[in-house]
Amino acid sequence: MTVTEPEAAYPVETAAPAIERSRQRSVTGGMRSFIRRSPLSAFWGCIAAAVILMALAAPVLAPYEPLKSDFRAMSKPPNERHYFGTDQIGRDVLSRVIHGSRASLAVAFGAVLFGTTLGALWGLASGYFGGRFDILSQRIIEFLQSFPDLILAMAIAMALGAGFGTVIVAIAITRIPFGGRVIRAVVLSLKELSYVEAARGLGASHLRIMARHILPQCVAPYLILATTHLGVAIIIEAALGFLGVGIPPPTPTWGNMLADSLNAGLIPPWWLVLFPGLAITITVLAFNLLGDGIRDMLDPRLRRAV
Repeated sequence: MTVTEPEAAYPVETAAPAIERSRQRSVTGGMRSFIRRSPLSAFWGCIAAAVILMALAAPVLAPYEPLKSDFRAMSKPPNERHYFGTDQIGRDVLSRVIHGSRASLAVAFGAVLFGTTLGALWGLASGYFGGRFDILSQRIIEFLQSFPDLILAMAIAMALGAGFGTVIVAIAITRIPFGGRVIRAVVLSLKELSYVEAARGLGASHLRIMARHILPQCVAPYLILATTHLGVAIIIEAALGFLGVGIPPPTPTWGNMLADSLNAGLIPPWWLVLFPGLAITITVLAFNLLGDGIRDMLDPRLRRAV
C-alpha cells in the first residue's frame, strides 16, 4: 500500500520572488528614509533628475533645432514664439539651453566617473600596500592639487586640443587627487581591523581582501564624492567653454552660450546671459545639495546623531 503525500494547503513560495520583494522593500524604505531625513536634498534630487531627463529627451522637448538660424528674428527678447528669446544670429535660446544640457552633463558624468574611479582605485592600492608606493602616490597627488582645478584643466585642454574627449580627460585629471585622498583615508582606517587581520591570517590574497572586505566600505564615500563633484565638473566645463578651450562651437553647451553672448555687443542682451547662467546655477546647486543629503544618509556618525 502506497502512501501519497497530501497536497500543500497553501502555495509554496520560492526563494527568488521573496528575495526580490525584500530588495524592493529595502530600496523603497531607503528612499522614504532619505526623504524624511532630508526633504530639501530630496527636492533638489528631483531637480537633478529632471535636468537629466531633460538632457535625455532634448530632441523631443526643444521647440526648434539648436543650430537653426532665423534671420528674421535676430536678438529678439523672450516672446510667445521664443520663450527665452533668440541670439544674435536668430537661434532659439530655449532650444540651445535644452540641448546644451546634453553636452554639459555628458562631460560632467564622464569626467567624474573616470576621474573619481581612477582616483579611488589609486587610493585603495596606495592605502593598502603603503610603503614607497604610498609615499610616491601622495607626492604626485600633492603636486596635482597644488594647481587650481580650472588652471590645471585649462592647461591640459590647451595641450591636447579642443574637443569633447579632451574636456572629459582634462576635468577627470582634476578629480583624481580627491578620490585618491578620500579612499586612501578610508583604507588606512580599515586595513588594521580585526576581521581584515583574520582574513590575512587565513591566507586570503591581497586582491581578495581588498575586494571582499575593504572595497565595499568605500562605496558610500565614493558615491558622496562623485555626486558633489558633478557640480564642480559642470562649472569647470562651462568655464572652459567660456574661455574658448572647451567643446568647440557650434555644439551648444552652457559655457559656449555664455561665450557667444560676448559677441552680441559690449553689453549683451540680458536673456543671453540669464538663462544659461540659471541652468548652470540650478544644476550645480541640485547636485551639491543632493550630495549633502546622500552624505547625511550614508555617514554612520550622522545617522546616530539624528
